[in-house]
Amino acid sequence: MDPSPIARRVTGATMTNESSLKSLSPASDVIAAMGKVRVVPVLTIEDAESAPNLVSALVAGGLRVVEVTLRTPAALQAIQRAANEVADAVVGAGSVTSSSAVGIAIDAGAQFIVSPGLDEGVITACLDRGVAVIPGIATASELLHAIALGVDVVKLFPAEVVGGPAMISALSAVWPDVRFMPTGGISATNARNYFTLPQVLAVGGSWMVSSSAVGTGDWASITASAVTALELTRELP
Repeated sequence: MDPSPIARRVTGATMTNESSLKSLSPASDVIAAMGKVRVVPVLTIEDAESAPNLVSALVAGGLRVVEVTLRTPAALQAIQRAANEVADAVVGAGSVTSSSAVGIAIDAGAQFIVSPGLDEGVITACLDRGVAVIPGIATASELLHAIALGVDVVKLFPAEVVGGPAMISALSAVWPDVRFMPTGGISATNARNYFTLPQVLAVGGSWMVSSSAVGTGDWASITASAVTALELTRELP
C-alpha cells in the first residue's frame, strides 16, 4: 500500500534510530501526565534546531507534555532532539494519519500519538507498540467506533467547529467514562470553558507559542506564556 503524504515525507527524513530510541513511559503514565498539566502545546516546528530550546522553555513554564505535528520536514528531527535533549519533557507526535507514520514517529522518540481523525490502522499500530494514542473524533458514531477499538481518550477536533464544550457534555452524557482532549480553535479566552468539564483530560492548543518569539529565540517569553496558560487551569470557579 502506498503510504500517505506524511508517511512518505517522514520516511525521507535523516535520523539515527539507535540514538533516537528512548525508554518510553507506559501509556497510562503519559495520559496521567497530560491530566496533571491539562494543557498540551501543539507545535509546528520549521527548524529542528529550535526544538530543544522551545520545548525546554515550555517545560520551564510547567508544560512538560508537548505535541509536535508531522506537518513539516523538520518534524521528526524535532521530536528526536526534544525527546533526547529535554529530560523532563513528554514528547508526542501529532497529525499522524497512517500506521507507517506511527512506527516512524515512535522510533524518533514520540511517547504518544495524536491523529486528526479516526483510523483503525493508526490505533492498532499504537496499541501494538504499547504507546498512548489519541484519535480525533467529531461525531457520536466516530466515538462509538473508537471505544470499540479500545480507546477511552479521544481528541475532539476541530473542537470549536463541531460544538465545543456543549458537544463534549452531550457525548459524556452517553459515555461518561471517555475523556477528551479538545483541539482546534481553543485560545486563552475560551480555554476555561473546557477546563470546567470533568471529562476534559487536557486541551491542545498553540496560543502560548508565539511564532515571533520562536523566530527571535525569545525563550523567556515562551516560558512566561506557558506559566500563564497553566494558570488558566488553576483559576476555575
